[in-house]
Amino acid sequence: MNAYLHSSSERGHVKAGWLDTKHSFSFGSWYNPKYMGVGALRVINDDTIAAHNGFGTHPHDNMEILTCVLDGTISHRDSMGNERHISAGEWQLMSAGTGVQHSEMNNGDVPVHMLQIWIHPNVQNAEPNYQQILRDPKATPNEWQLIVGPHENAPMHIRQNAEVKAAYLEKGHELPIQATQKFNYVHLISGQVLIGDQTVNPGDALLFDDVTSIKALDDSQFIWFDLS
Repeated sequence: MNAYLHSSSERGHVKAGWLDTKHSFSFGSWYNPKYMGVGALRVINDDTIAAHNGFGTHPHDNMEILTCVLDGTISHRDSMGNERHISAGEWQLMSAGTGVQHSEMNNGDVPVHMLQIWIHPNVQNAEPNYQQILRDPKATPNEWQLIVGPHENAPMHIRQNAEVKAAYLEKGHELPIQATQKFNYVHLISGQVLIGDQTVNPGDALLFDDVTSIKALDDSQFIWFDLS
């Protein structure tokens, strides 16, 4: 198995008042030419947002923006008319297309922990849209949960030849990983896993190019990106 470990310690760490964030790839004020994305995957930001704070209204275009809430509840409002709450175990996909403005605010009394994931679309200047699902891998451990895919029958449809899957794997259990696209990238949220002969720890990610499996050395939660 050819593999490259992206260690958590190599992520950019930015702490500015209400926001404590770790960047897997170059973003905002943190730039590292070594980390500019993997295939169509451009951003994984591991954000902790203090109570009664958040991202005010700002624009996006031509980006598929996936939000995974791990703890707490974030409030979303956008120029398409959506006003929604996304709580732990829920996922949101905002396809920015020709352009959309939105805000993401923590209106609660406890911090929100979430991942913000950006994927380049394969269709430019499409009509923006919004999708949201409840898909908590902890509720159905030891199996893959498809989150987004390129087909209309996926739980959420993404404008890219890519699948994003999530799992909560209990210690000692194993799941197969079989790539359908060029890039295999697993980001570990918590726990410890073994992929081939490579041990992966929280915040680490592994890029690899062979059919293999993932085994939990401890109760673990992670996301698998199967990307072009």
